[in-house]
Amino acid sequence: MNNVYFQNIITNLEKTVVSIGREEKYLLYNDGINLLLKTFTSHKTAFSQLFFIGNGGSAAIASHMTADFMKNGGMRTYSLYDNAIMSCISNDYGYDQVFAKPLSMLGNPGDLLVAISSSGNSSNIVNAIRVAKEKQIFVITFTGFKPDNKSRTLGNLNVYVPCEEYGKVESIHQIILQQIVDMILLRDGLGI
Repeated sequence: MNNVYFQNIITNLEKTVVSIGREEKYLLYNDGINLLLKTFTSHKTAFSQLFFIGNGGSAAIASHMTADFMKNGGMRTYSLYDNAIMSCISNDYGYDQVFAKPLSMLGNPGDLLVAISSSGNSSNIVNAIRVAKEKQIFVITFTGFKPDNKSRTLGNLNVYVPCEEYGKVESIHQIILQQIVDMILLRDGLGI
């Protein structure tokens, strides 16, 4: 079967890069995966809280990964997607604060925030990253689209997919996060 769509996903997955902070130095895929695995492992060992955030399809990935990293990864995940809280924060502070405000109240130094944004330009994601950095929360960004998107260099680690199609960027973000949690599960056994 010659499926152009899946071949394009594979090509973009192979071109995906991981960088450290604002560095322009990019790790090869396997090196990037190993660094991500090491990072998640150090936070698991430290019993850090793990927050995933995103909008739309990225929110679905964030919600899914919140469950998988808890159940299969044995990590202390926390969901910021409770409907009442989201509508309260949106109504009282604006949607651009929907993640930043709860994170400012719940996050602690040494926790981990995984910020997923295909475009990398969502103000609610950028605001949450800024709060996380102020609170000394380690940040991993997952972005795509333009290489100069707002979130791409804000994390301690940054995963960037050089593609401008939502579905493909989201699929690659999902694949990488699923690979990490599956590696943790294979190494450590079932989390709970």
